[in-house]
Amino acid sequence: MKDKVVLVTGASSGIGRATSLLFASKGAKVCAVGRSEKELFSLRDEAHKFGGWVKPILADLRQTMQIERIASEIGESNGGLDVLVNSAGVLLTGSIETTTLEDWDKQMDINVRTVFRMMKSCVPLLRKSQGNIVNVSSVAGTRSFPNVIGYCVSKAALDQLTRCAALELASDGIRVNAVNPGVVVTNLHRRGGMDEEAYSDFLEHSESTHPLGRVGHSNEIAELIYYLANENAAWITGVTYAIDGGRALTCAR
Repeated sequence: MKDKVVLVTGASSGIGRATSLLFASKGAKVCAVGRSEKELFSLRDEAHKFGGWVKPILADLRQTMQIERIASEIGESNGGLDVLVNSAGVLLTGSIETTTLEDWDKQMDINVRTVFRMMKSCVPLLRKSQGNIVNVSSVAGTRSFPNVIGYCVSKAALDQLTRCAALELASDGIRVNAVNPGVVVTNLHRRGGMDEEAYSDFLEHSESTHPLGRVGHSNEIAELIYYLANENAAWITGVTYAIDGGRALTCAR
């Protein structure tokens, strides 16, 4: 990965941040996209401590023009793109009766539509490098859970987008894969409306719903993303890869 150009969305926190730091530690030039200027520059400073290269890019991916700007800027300033990691996402709770159309549309927009637009904008750059894409999906894309219907449907759509894109782009030498984490300690659920007490109870309960007896950590997901993005995985494409402590193997409980 030394001197490879890697674009990571959702880099302000969680899996996106851990992924950015891992790629930077391997010598990649990381373009880190997020909505928190403070967190992005904190990420850059942390990478600089071990000699890593991170360029903060402040953007709201729901704005089409900003996505096009990012792709154009990377092509002009870095000469190309080798890896795209779509990690930005949102989770909002609600059942089929309580989920508002606004919350439904927001999850479909951020979790699916922005990924599609980011991939579409970056394909010309990836075609030149025969690079690859790794999307961050969820166990919710492969299994059904109550009270998160919008999130489950959006992640299932992201998995199918991954497979379809992998098939279409294979002839260009572009690989497309996804990772499907179980419960991972990030800010995703807090931003979805959980207070600290509810989140603490949720993590404790999740220890019993994952066969390996614990929840996951961002750096573990980052390691799988890194593997799928590098040359050791050169014959892997169209995969939606479970990394969930066995959660997808279980029935609801």
